[in-house]
Amino acid sequence: QAQLVESGGGLVQPGGSLKLSCAASESIRRFNNMAWYRQAAGKQREMVARISSGDYTYYPDSVKGRFTISRDYSKKTLYLQMNSLKPEDTAVYYCNFGGTYTSPSSIWGKGTLSTVSS
Repeated sequence: QAQLVESGGGLVQPGGSLKLSCAASESIRRFNNMAWYRQAAGKQREMVARISSGDYTYYPDSVKGRFTISRDYSKKTLYLQMNSLKPEDTAVYYCNFGGTYTSPSSIWGKGTLSTVSS
């Protein structure tokens, strides 16, 4: 089973940007769906971006126009560019590989904390 390691989180002011990375231990070409989820304190984990076969992307309204998901097969890495960050974007961000449109798989990273605060 692939191992995933997220990085790039940190503290940023409202309106700022962060770019998260998720490095895989093996080729990511076999995964049709790759996604980013987040979990804020006291809340359920939610998906914030998904990229599928043919580079089709999906974003919920809460992040649409601000977040961009991408992947680099040669680097075995998934990315999440987050712009115009808001305090409500504060959460631990996780990558997930191999899920469906409605459910994640069992392949998770350990997460990276992103805090948006002045």
